[in-house]
Amino acid sequence: MTPRFNLLDEPWLPVQFVDGRVRDVGLLELFERSGEIGALAETAPPSLIAEYRLLLAITHRALSWAHGSWKDKDRARWYREGLPQDALRDYLQHWRERFWLFHAEQPFMQVAALATAAETAELRFDCSTVTIDQLYGNAMFDHGVFAKSPRQPAVVLRDLLGFFQFVPGGFFPGKKLKSSDKAGPLVNTAAVLPLGSSLRETLCLALHPSTAAAADDLPSWERAPATIAQLQAAPTLASGPNDRYSRMSRSVLLLPSASGEVEAVQMAAGLALGDDPNAPDPMASYRAGKDMLVRVTFTEGRAFWRDLPALVPDAEGKACQPASVLGWAANLHPYLGALQIEQPLLIAGLASDQAKLLRWRCEQIALPVALLADPQPAGFLRSEVRRAEALYEQIRILATSMLADTMPDPRSKDTRARARAVLDASAAAATFFATAERSLPALMQRIGVGDGDGASRDWSASLLQAAEACWEILHRHLGQSPLALRAEARTWPRFRALLRELQLATPNLQPSKEAQA
Repeated sequence: MTPRFNLLDEPWLPVQFVDGRVRDVGLLELFERSGEIGALAETAPPSLIAEYRLLLAITHRALSWAHGSWKDKDRARWYREGLPQDALRDYLQHWRERFWLFHAEQPFMQVAALATAAETAELRFDCSTVTIDQLYGNAMFDHGVFAKSPRQPAVVLRDLLGFFQFVPGGFFPGKKLKSSDKAGPLVNTAAVLPLGSSLRETLCLALHPSTAAAADDLPSWERAPATIAQLQAAPTLASGPNDRYSRMSRSVLLLPSASGEVEAVQMAAGLALGDDPNAPDPMASYRAGKDMLVRVTFTEGRAFWRDLPALVPDAEGKACQPASVLGWAANLHPYLGALQIEQPLLIAGLASDQAKLLRWRCEQIALPVALLADPQPAGFLRSEVRRAEALYEQIRILATSMLADTMPDPRSKDTRARARAVLDASAAAATFFATAERSLPALMQRIGVGDGDGASRDWSASLLQAAEACWEILHRHLGQSPLALRAEARTWPRFRALLRELQLATPNLQPSKEAQA
């Protein structure tokens, strides 16, 4: 096979320049112009995060080759003056042969052995198999639905990177090799990445430290070609971020057409990633669960800002565990002076239920730098978000009782369970938290500058408005039947008591006319 489509030269990564232009570039041009590029322009959240992780692994290895080790002051210099272009260019040119997408011996992040292994040689699947949104909830591995549909190499490559990071665990084709395998590193994760005003700044903010162990933390293209025996072996722990960022969670081989498109893929078990509670993924954050810390993901009907406390430091380490990448960004800021008051964050990923894709999302939030580095203001933010959660829970209890009073046998457990289900299916929670969210940036800014009293006062006013808006939704949902009016009349005094507690904190703000009635 003649090598084709080298990632260093071919335009395959969509980027947006700081002047607004969007186009595809190859790796050499991307690093050469990283100060002119604002951000990656990938539209699929899983692929977006995966592409950033690929660039971080390349950057880390290139700097390790050239400098051996570095400190935060070096990152700050690169942040301001630019990444070492000679180091990046020399590294990529040294490994040029490993960046061919189509190659007989070691195609980029693929397993050439699939073409000749008895267990996999005859397996052929549509090239959309490595598209993560096509994988979830679809019979992609049914030979009956296979149809030739050639796709451009750049598109398949971007899909493949997201697939490796977010693929669910469980069944996949090639049962003779292994009947199931582990999930990708970021399955069911809302991955977080600190952003700069340019790609160069983003890479410096999110760059993992150089350590003595980093010499053994090799990305997939620096390793020997994967063998069938390795694919059949037990899961292995990641050697570090570079390994995680480029781990081939499934073994894949792209099959080119005569015209250079991808016409089919071969797929089987990958280099399974073992669970390591002592070394969580650098982009995954954890919040308190019932018995342990649980990974932060996107939840249906739940605004992500409600999990903001998981992104800021906790002095005791019991309430949350922020992603390591946030700590690396926080460590850089003291060397930047007043260049950044706020730290924009990209949160992207997907949530799934086994093989069913529930949602994928991509959000941006700007956190004051003080909240990333100092546990004291971070704790204040955590308490204010908890206050919002507690208030809505009180409203939820009142509303459940009110709805149950409109149903037969209102005191039975089954009736109250039905009432909770009706409430949770309504717009009450979305209305409450969406109204409160309008004041979230002001809350964080006041906390960031040390104005705790003002932050608490304004947040109380916002929660008062959110409670009123939520109750209006409940009032409309309840209807105007005699039974409904009687149930609301019984509940109204207790709801007003909640409003009075908020008014004490915001003496200059009066409740709406409806609340005074």
